[in-house]
Amino acid sequence: MLPKSTRTGSAVATVRPVSATIHGTGPAATGTPSGTSVPALSVSHVSKTFRLPHQQYHTFKERALHPFRKRTFDELHAVDDVSIEIAEGEFFGIVGRNGSGKSTLLKCLTGIYEIDEGEIKIAGRLSPFIELGVGFNPDLAARDNAIINAIMLGLTRAQAYERFDKIIEFAELEQFMDLKLKNYSSGMQVRLAFSTAIQVDADTLLMDEVLAVGDASFQRKCFDEFTRLKAAGKTIVLVTHDMGAVERFCDRAMLLERGRLIDVGDPESIARQYNDLNFKVARREQAHSGAAVAPAPAIAKIQTAHFESGDGVPVVSIPQGEPCVVHIEVLFEADAVNPVFAVALRNEFGVTAFAAHSELMYGDSGHFRAGQLATVKLRFDNWLGPARYGLLVSVTADGPAAEIYDLRDDLSSIIVYASETAGGIVDLPHTFEVERGS
Repeated sequence: MLPKSTRTGSAVATVRPVSATIHGTGPAATGTPSGTSVPALSVSHVSKTFRLPHQQYHTFKERALHPFRKRTFDELHAVDDVSIEIAEGEFFGIVGRNGSGKSTLLKCLTGIYEIDEGEIKIAGRLSPFIELGVGFNPDLAARDNAIINAIMLGLTRAQAYERFDKIIEFAELEQFMDLKLKNYSSGMQVRLAFSTAIQVDADTLLMDEVLAVGDASFQRKCFDEFTRLKAAGKTIVLVTHDMGAVERFCDRAMLLERGRLIDVGDPESIARQYNDLNFKVARREQAHSGAAVAPAPAIAKIQTAHFESGDGVPVVSIPQGEPCVVHIEVLFEADAVNPVFAVALRNEFGVTAFAAHSELMYGDSGHFRAGQLATVKLRFDNWLGPARYGLLVSVTADGPAAEIYDLRDDLSSIIVYASETAGGIVDLPHTFEVERGS
């Protein structure tokens, strides 16, 4: 926490048409939501550049043998002239591909990195959850690490000891609190770090990929905690690749690419742009690899996709055994006859646990005119094993050629949880019969 300061089963598919200040240089920031007063965070024309040497010396001998060799560098513009204002009480998402500058920007906000240009203003106290293991001593027990980390984030010693039991209880580490941290798994460490961060009386919380590590049960607890913090009026900045979480929780979001701000807007629009960017980059990389790439026909465009409960309520987690719905919206930019809509769910290891397409379960989808919106709903009984599942959606032409109109990977995700599981990818409904002979 930082004080106020300044620093430079069976499936049915249906188809229906339808303030602290960090100084560098630079003027005022942009991207403020209307109707707000003093923002919780203000980032004005912030830039951060790293110098990457072409020649690196690893020993004194190497340096001594070449004392006059001129060292040359490449410059990596990790954050390049970014401006944004985040209102008090806003849940704000930061998204972008790997290497886009998301984590670097958060480290600039916390003061881990000194900015080269621009200005950052922070109102109130800040609690960062930036990176797994930051601030922890692997040779100390979880008990000591939790207390020290809580004090570093701004609690008094008395407050840290008072809230220790809540930290351990939320992290579900009661049996391991005297174990040295170096013997913890990555999932146990992230649970301890997250549990400590949310116990701090912060006005603003920074969360960097908190959902990337940990089992399905803990990730669901994180979602529940986000809901509680949002209801309490906390300002939360979430860095994630999970577009489902962005659309579910965020009031606004921003898209970064190669350190530059691409857009700021509503979560649905930013999620769509993020997936568009991933799709274009994937096709470009495929072309550079020498593989044959068919031109992308302007036939259909997947607008959005999310998960719903059986009664149509959007969800990011769902218990095993209950009905689940994949809700997809596709805009047709040209006439199409009997397009095929396909869905696949893949776990954290990339294993496809469930796949379905409309041609098999629904039949011919009919004729769609240019400019027409199609709402596609895939309903299934959720007997997936407890895990986090990414959603892949595609729209293809009818027939053996199967021309791809649009394909989106990791468009959303769902966390499946259960009180008991046998450990398989799916837990199919079943019965046992045991007979004892005479």
